[in-house]
Amino acid sequence: MKRGFTTTILHSDLESPIEHHSVHKPLHVAVAYGYPDARDLARVFKGELPGYVYGRQGNPTTAALEAKVSKMEDGIATASFSTGMAAIAATFVALLRAGDHVVSSSFLFGNTNSLFDTFRALGCEVSFVDATDVDNVARAIRPNTRLVFVETIANPCTQIADLARIGALCASRGLLYFVDNTMTSPYLFRPKRTQAGLVINSLTKYIGGHGNALGGAVTDTGLFDWTRFPNIHDTYKTTKPALWGLLQIRKKGLRDVGGTLAAEVAHRLATGAETLALRMERSCANALQLARFLARHPKVKKVYYPGLEDHPQHKLAGELFRAYGALMSFELADGIDCFDFLNRLKLVISSSHLGDNRTLAIPIAHTIYWEMGPARRAEMGIADSLIRLSIGIEDIDDLMDDFQQALEQA
Repeated sequence: MKRGFTTTILHSDLESPIEHHSVHKPLHVAVAYGYPDARDLARVFKGELPGYVYGRQGNPTTAALEAKVSKMEDGIATASFSTGMAAIAATFVALLRAGDHVVSSSFLFGNTNSLFDTFRALGCEVSFVDATDVDNVARAIRPNTRLVFVETIANPCTQIADLARIGALCASRGLLYFVDNTMTSPYLFRPKRTQAGLVINSLTKYIGGHGNALGGAVTDTGLFDWTRFPNIHDTYKTTKPALWGLLQIRKKGLRDVGGTLAAEVAHRLATGAETLALRMERSCANALQLARFLARHPKVKKVYYPGLEDHPQHKLAGELFRAYGALMSFELADGIDCFDFLNRLKLVISSSHLGDNRTLAIPIAHTIYWEMGPARRAEMGIADSLIRLSIGIEDIDDLMDDFQQALEQA
């Protein structure tokens, strides 16, 4: 029987026996795992037998969370990490070599952009393109291109990549298509629908949802043919080809680098994931109303939100996503100090986080994009007065009242 999104997540743990008839997969905090037969220990190490060998490579609690995420993304397997950035970094470490080339969206999360700078220093080439148009991606592809990396909705100015056409392009060229689904979450969008081979989620954000746990995950959708990927080590070709990529990510990215997700954190994230759909529906509804309010206000210069009809990718967002998301940005009218405005907000919290149940705001150019410098910020369209909002689940009237009073005083 086919089940809905929330039902599937709520009952995923119960698909296999749980100790003492618990409803949730319990915490397993052991670092070491012993086997009465030493041959079984060796077989687990070789991947011939399911099991656990050392806490750095995972445990039953993280495995239960990974199973949930795989169901969310309709994937074949997932590897979890201590943060979303650890997941991205581990994937690049595992799959890229010096001399490889990557095509990436230029509208990129600041830390991911910084990570690409690191890989450039290690001998990988990166081409940044405007991924809202597939032709820009096509022109950037070279013989040594190994993967194309995009985000679903860009942070902070909400540009939307030409996801389906880029996926078709990658499929026709035999390229790995790697999509960051953090800003939409698997509830609003499944990148597998656009032929993504790998999907990254920062579990810290909407999936966990409560601002109390860091985590990340990489999911293999099962669509990419890993026999066509030149960087798979022979050691990992002993399993089914569909599992080669994620196995190498687990071994070279998770085991060797060590960005392990702790059991206690995995348990918290798995519990938070149960209400993802409910929280996203409320947050997205709040965001749409607030965006319309801000767009009409005379003290607001510009609002960036896919749900507004003047957004360049408004139609595309409606075709791709279940809703328009809970992230937006806006520029204040000339002469209004963004810090003074933020300090007048009584309900909204000034914070660098997003995807929380609470509405959060941050002055972008002065914080998370400061390291990029003014030239790179200008390329990305990030004005000094730009404020990013992550909309929560508060009562919408309370949110509107807070923004109204702060703007009146501006």
